[in-house]
Amino acid sequence: MKRLDARDAVMLYCESPNLHMHTLKVAVVKLDEDLRDFDIEGFREVIRGRLHKLEPLCFQLVGIPFKFHYPMWRERCFVDLTYHIRPWRLPAPGGRRELDEAIGAIASTPLDRRRPLWEMYFVKGLADNRIAVVGKIHHALVDGVAAANLMAVAIDLLPGSEEGRYIPDPAPTKRELIRLACADHLRQARRIPRTISYSVQGLTRVRRSSRKLSEMLSRPLAPLPTFMNHLVTSPERRFAATTLALADVKQTANHLGVTINDLVLAMSTGALRTLLLRYDGKADRLVAVIPIGIDFSVDRVSGNFADGLSVTLPVDLEDPLERVRHCREGAILAKERQRLRGPKLVSSWLMYTPPMVAEVFGRLASKRKAVSRMANLTISNVRGPFERRGRVGGGLVTEVYSVGPLVPCCGLNITVWSYVDQLNISVLTDDATVEDPHEVTAAMAAEFVEIRRRAGLSGQLTVLATAMAPAELAVESTG
Repeated sequence: MKRLDARDAVMLYCESPNLHMHTLKVAVVKLDEDLRDFDIEGFREVIRGRLHKLEPLCFQLVGIPFKFHYPMWRERCFVDLTYHIRPWRLPAPGGRRELDEAIGAIASTPLDRRRPLWEMYFVKGLADNRIAVVGKIHHALVDGVAAANLMAVAIDLLPGSEEGRYIPDPAPTKRELIRLACADHLRQARRIPRTISYSVQGLTRVRRSSRKLSEMLSRPLAPLPTFMNHLVTSPERRFAATTLALADVKQTANHLGVTINDLVLAMSTGALRTLLLRYDGKADRLVAVIPIGIDFSVDRVSGNFADGLSVTLPVDLEDPLERVRHCREGAILAKERQRLRGPKLVSSWLMYTPPMVAEVFGRLASKRKAVSRMANLTISNVRGPFERRGRVGGGLVTEVYSVGPLVPCCGLNITVWSYVDQLNISVLTDDATVEDPHEVTAAMAAEFVEIRRRAGLSGQLTVLATAMAPAELAVESTG
């Protein structure tokens, strides 16, 4: 048995019929020539043989009687792979748009909490002897870092548990659950002095440093309403993805003296400016929440160990290079705010919030007034542990994509993952935010081309050798 962290539990409490808190992981696999008949039964056998390594896929949610504590994971439950691994076939011609539409449809349905909180879809019909595996896993199980590590284990890039055959554990009794809850409450009580000390130290650092830093550190960020910010009332989701060559991204970042994270923020800012002018007729500064990991252990495959940075996106600026510079400054200030207050401040106190109170807070978070002053959208950038391409079922994994859930009152999520020589951008929207989610990915690719042009990096961008590569990458970036 394993206790859910307060951050994990909040992911459960924020969920509603129209706000699904699962994340999507997509792998495109090029089958070997001798495996053209590889089917879903063969894939189920592959997963069955690796199940003992993919620990979170064996977790089952267990509630505590009387909500006396946060729920627990029963770590080794029975897993029905016939239920969890499902077939899907794309219509012709089996290209990116057809796959993206299937991913959006898969994202539109909730996970059944009576079972382990994941599903996989074995997608056939892709051109060029390819399949796709679309994984849907609840955010209560994994954050970005854990998900990257889990996928690396799944495609044989990181070692997993070597226990061998998977054997389910018996279900816990109510008496056992109450006993474990009492024991954990006592442990938490003993940690109160340390938590208070940690909080006081952080607040002291903020107070002493407030005059030395920008006023952004001392005043709250107040995002303005936009076309993205509305009550998400529909469960329908739409997905789009595009791929940039990681070498081009690194070259551009190095030339401008910024990080890849800064460049991702700048690309997002330029794309959002385009969309704001298209849908709202104006572009005022936005506030984005940037999840940032606080535990990067390569062997961690479950749990949420992340903090959120609030970063101002300068969509009001016309010059792309000025937007890059301001995004870098905003990220530096956000990281300094986090360092001063302490990255574990919020999560430390969340553990002392009674489950019933946290559940009420989760319900309130789905109402517009409760979140309208928090942020306009979420932008994530996860560096995958993928130095080489992985393999699944005798096929080569050519592409990897990921996207997180929509948060209350924001119909747009941008998630970026790296995979070997690719920077893969994924976008999730509801059915009311944009006419087509590919508007977002196309705008981000166009912004990257424009940044390179303004930086004097002329010449053709690299078009990756993948059947799913977007056409917009063939645009020349001439100075």
